[in-house]
This record gives sequence, structure tokens and C-alpha cells, in this order.
Amino acid sequence: MKKIESGKNYTRYALGTLAVVALRDGYVDLPTNRLRQSGDRDFGAELPPQVQLVGGKLRLSVNAFLVIDNSEHVLIDTGAANSWEPTMGLLPDALAEAGIDRNLITTVALTHTHEDHAHGLVAADDSDSFPELARLYVPQEEIQLFDGNERVARFRGRRTPFLDGQQIGPNITARAAHGHEVGHTAYEVSSAGETVFIWGDIVHVPSIQFARPEVTWGFDTNQDQAGATRLRMLNHVARFGHHVAGAHLDFPGVGAVAKRGDGFSFQPA
Repeated sequence: MKKIESGKNYTRYALGTLAVVALRDGYVDLPTNRLRQSGDRDFGAELPPQVQLVGGKLRLSVNAFLVIDNSEHVLIDTGAANSWEPTMGLLPDALAEAGIDRNLITTVALTHTHEDHAHGLVAADDSDSFPELARLYVPQEEIQLFDGNERVARFRGRRTPFLDGQQIGPNITARAAHGHEVGHTAYEVSSAGETVFIWGDIVHVPSIQFARPEVTWGFDTNQDQAGATRLRMLNHVARFGHHVAGAHLDFPGVGAVAKRGDGFSFQPA
């Protein structure tokens, strides 16, 4: 996976014959008690020193990723638009900076239905962010969650459920990664012998969760399952030398994973 070009809010990579574009939606600062030890316990004053803080809080990047296969543009996750903190909602600017017309995006696939992944379907001015959207893939297990979300109600008639192992494009396969949310999904993108896992919220805080994958996240629907999924995916990508692209890894959020002692390390691409 080779970096081709970058700007403030985007980075473009070559993956075989495909292009993968990391897009910055912004960031969110959250309290340190979102990090949880086994038994859903707060670290409290014992927060490990390697955890990186900004103003005493955890700063999480919010990233989305666009896969371009000739004329086909598949956007994986959409950011938050104006639905959460004012530090998010930069995705339209990122696309413009990368020279990508929003009208070219005809397919959107969600890793899960949390607001920082799905709410960007609706622009800040309440228009459709992607006017030519034809296919909207939502994990089967989260259809009810999606349909109950009033912000995205206009898209109920266009959403298509999918299951583990389903192809959503010639080079993109859905891989179940449940735990953070009931249908949380990673996307395996492969071309010409190269693979990247666009894995959503497998890792929230890279300064600790690579080295200690048992550390979970307060918003995980099932913390035990999320921890087991994280360990499984880290082992897989490290073993086969695949790249990863994470929604909350420090922008641009793309790199490689290696086994290190009892844990793992992350090397940005």
C-alpha cells in the first residue's frame, strides 16, 4: 500500500489497481473513564503513562475511507456531520480538497450505525450529502437500529442489509467484527495481492489498545466480545501482513500491525 498524495484533510493511497482515500471528518475529545479494564472498571488514577492525552482528555480522530475502483466510488462510513461536536463534520471539505465530487459516490457502506459513522449521510444544511446515492449497506444485525434513527429516516427505503462474508463490490468483502456494536463490521479490500482491512472501531485509543488489546471502550455494546474481536483481528492482520484503516486511529489512520511481546505495535503507512 503506497501513499500517493496528501493534504490537510485527505491522504490517497494505491492498493493494487485501486485507490483508497483516507478522509478526515475531525476529532472528538472524551473523558479518560471511557477506557475500561476487565470487569468494566475505570483506570482512575492508575491510567497507564503511555496513554496520550490532550488537555486531560482522550482525543479520537474521526475518519472515513473512500475506495475507488475505476469509476466506482464506495464510501465506508460518513462521519458525524453536525450531529455531535463542532470539531467534526469536515468530510465534505476533505472530499473537495481531494478533488472528489460528492456526486460520484453512489455506494455507502457502514461499519455500524453510531452517529460518527452514519449521521454524515445528512449534510449540515439537511440536504443529502451524496445526491446520487444508489446503494446503502447496513449490517443485518443493525437494521432495527438504523430504522429507529430519525436523522437518517429518509434513507430507510434505500438501505440494504448484508451478512458476514458478503461482497459489496468486486474487491470488497464484509467481515463480521461484532462487539463494539451488535453488527459492527470490517471491510476487507483486496487488489493485486494487497489487502487493507477498513475496520471501523476495532481500536479507539491506539496509544494503549495495540499493546494491550484487552483494554475495552465504554461505548462497546459487549466489552468481552469487542476485546475478543480486537485480538482476533490484530492476530490476523499481523500474521498475513495486511494493512488496516481505522476510524479512530490518528489521521490518516492507515498502517501495518506487528506482533510485539504479549501485544502488538502499529506503524503508520
